[in-house]
Amino acid sequence: MPSHAAQPRTSAVVKAYDIRGLVPEELDATIVRRVGRAFAELTGDGAPAHPGVLVGRDARLSSPELAGAFAEGVTSAGVDVIDIGLASTDLLYFGAGSMNLPGAMITASHNPGGYNGIKLCRSAAVPVGWDTGLSWIAEQLDATAPAEPERAPAAAPGSVTRHDLLDAFVAYLRQLVPLDGLRDLRVVVDAGNGMAGLTVQPVFADSAVTVDGLYLELDGTFPNHDANPLDSSTLVDLQARVVATGADLGLAFDGDADRCFVVDEAGALVSPSAITGLIAERELARHPGASIIHNLITSKAVPEVIVENGGVPVRTRVGHSYIKATMARTGAVFGGEHSGHFYFADFWKADSGLLAAMHVLAALGQTPLGTPASRLVADFERYSRSGEVNSTVADPAAVLVAAEREFGGREGMDIDHLDGLTVQAEDWWFNLRASNTEPLLRLNVEAGDHEQMMSVRDEVLAFVAAHAGEEPAQTRSRS
Repeated sequence: MPSHAAQPRTSAVVKAYDIRGLVPEELDATIVRRVGRAFAELTGDGAPAHPGVLVGRDARLSSPELAGAFAEGVTSAGVDVIDIGLASTDLLYFGAGSMNLPGAMITASHNPGGYNGIKLCRSAAVPVGWDTGLSWIAEQLDATAPAEPERAPAAAPGSVTRHDLLDAFVAYLRQLVPLDGLRDLRVVVDAGNGMAGLTVQPVFADSAVTVDGLYLELDGTFPNHDANPLDSSTLVDLQARVVATGADLGLAFDGDADRCFVVDEAGALVSPSAITGLIAERELARHPGASIIHNLITSKAVPEVIVENGGVPVRTRVGHSYIKATMARTGAVFGGEHSGHFYFADFWKADSGLLAAMHVLAALGQTPLGTPASRLVADFERYSRSGEVNSTVADPAAVLVAAEREFGGREGMDIDHLDGLTVQAEDWWFNLRASNTEPLLRLNVEAGDHEQMMSVRDEVLAFVAAHAGEEPAQTRSRS
């Protein structure tokens, strides 16, 4: 298969974990129709009969057209489509798991409204990544793949039927995390005009949780702010509303609601590592001795909490495909990432921002009246973290080699290459890893206190800048 650099523009929209691009300049109905046809063939595995494909979509202005085009591609292969309409990505995963069908979610997640994309999974919500199908789909989009000519439409095209899954999804989440018997909680929810606006209120209806909604209206133009809680500027309205109203905490979701971020009663961001530790503690109370997944960017407090609660910590690379594969291999009951993705074995190993939020609220609702969220999470916030800092470099691989020579040669340093370069000292660590799609190095640092963290961070950034010939470019912090 041709390299990414040699690919025509059509296949360049196929990324490591999904398909994504600017509409219509990079991604249009013609391309999406071809993806739908290819996905039907991929998931059919050559069988004469195919159980069908679920298709959901977010509220972006381009999503109805692209969802329709994807369905046309699937039905042209003789495969039926089950259209679930407007959905969050975790609602699509619920359908793929509960109905044991492959699925496609038309969404560009946290990207601005001009973008769109497709997240794909096999039946039982098994992810489709570059190594498990996306590379083959890219080949089908490439005019340079002569071994895979265009296929004629099937003699008997598939049909499209509509199926509403929202009520079943809500009932299943409430079964996994009961919200009965909690003390009353007031929660501000910022959906960013994304798909959490569809799912949040039904999940918390008839419970002790009172929702104060911010931007719950579905609007694919995202008129208030991007639905991207990784960008701290998008949390300002939520933080102000929590403080002004005296709410117990705040929740921010990304555009397709598979990620959730939490702010405490003072408006301070709770790190996803702390949420990982909190949920790990709850899951280990239900499953003593179980394995819990954490990626190598999460705080070292996470494996400490897992061990303290009798569990087995399992460290993985960054990325949902690695988390899900490791969960399947180890039988882990839960996994968490620094980027706000949380994965649950009892949710088909898939990620759900809403399910993570329910765990946090259930934990807070079981504390004595007056206990603030900041106190609940304090035991999981043990170290000072830099967040993620990006530096633009011409040759990331060369800089990683130079950084290993410099820092790995110092006394007392431990080195590993699970994902990029991790350097571990007695009381601090850092990880440098290359972006999959851009000439960037991503730096994360953690230390015992803020001053030490800043010192390590600045030294590594200065080294990277000196060897890249460019100033370090800090774009955003991700706790």
